[in-house]
Amino acid sequence: MLLLQSPSSYLLRILSNRVQSLDKGVELDCNWVEFDDVRFHVQASVKSPQILLLSVSLPIPPPEAVFVGGLPFGALEAVKAAYGVVAQILDPPRDGFNLTMKLNLLKLPPDEENSHAFLVKIASVREVVLGAPLRVIMENLASRSRASDMGKLLALVHRPNESFFLVPQAEKVTVIFPMRFKDSTDTILATSFLQEFVEARRTAALSNAPSCMWSSLPPPELNGVAEGALSANAGFVSFVILPRHVEGKKLERTVWNLSTFHAYVSYHVKCSEGFMHTRMRRRVESLIEALDRAKPDGEEPEKTSFKRLSLKDARSYSNS
Repeated sequence: MLLLQSPSSYLLRILSNRVQSLDKGVELDCNWVEFDDVRFHVQASVKSPQILLLSVSLPIPPPEAVFVGGLPFGALEAVKAAYGVVAQILDPPRDGFNLTMKLNLLKLPPDEENSHAFLVKIASVREVVLGAPLRVIMENLASRSRASDMGKLLALVHRPNESFFLVPQAEKVTVIFPMRFKDSTDTILATSFLQEFVEARRTAALSNAPSCMWSSLPPPELNGVAEGALSANAGFVSFVILPRHVEGKKLERTVWNLSTFHAYVSYHVKCSEGFMHTRMRRRVESLIEALDRAKPDGEEPEKTSFKRLSLKDARSYSNS
């Protein structure tokens, strides 16, 4: 199965091209949106080609999620630690954005390999910002330190007006995802996918992976949560993260995979739906060919073909 990559490929391409053409001083103004409604805006001028303004807009947080100054708690500290002197945080950020950074490309590492690695880190700003509170909790788990919020239910934003929940404890962290889908077909496929996901965890090959549970009802850890936050038409998925899952280099991978779990499921649901549609089309075509071959000799078979209709044509056809 495909895992989403942390760096934004489009942002990384913009940064790499800019570093390679600093002497040309081309004006730049790019806006785009990535999955889960994370928006980016990059600006650069001819006058100062080495300076880039990078703005990031995060999903709208639900009422139960805690934001500090328009960002998840710990995000500012995480940005400063990750980018150092290369990035200056502008306060206030650009209108309509949660974070704006002034990047000085002349302060990148001098050698090409480290410079590219730093650009990859900048392109992963989504993970740095949205994953900041989750990273703090997982670092406490890895070090087995007791934080003040131990045992307290926390809500973290990961989609517009949607959150997932954490219950940090001394020896484990329970992560709970209410799974919501707008399309009824997606809901059915996602429910089946998640049930198989839980079954796959029980195989011997995945014995070291975090334990996974699925339930159609909210787990006991979510008692007292507002009803609106528990409207999950595809059930609830729970993971139990142990210290061995966040040791060393596993920390960043675990934080990213948890932060994008809903997008991961959505991607594979859409792929499954597309695969089934393709199989059905091929099956219908093979049945039509079999019917054509079954006609008596001497009778010219009528050629049948399929035409993909546009939305406008489909509506006209249904009205007629």
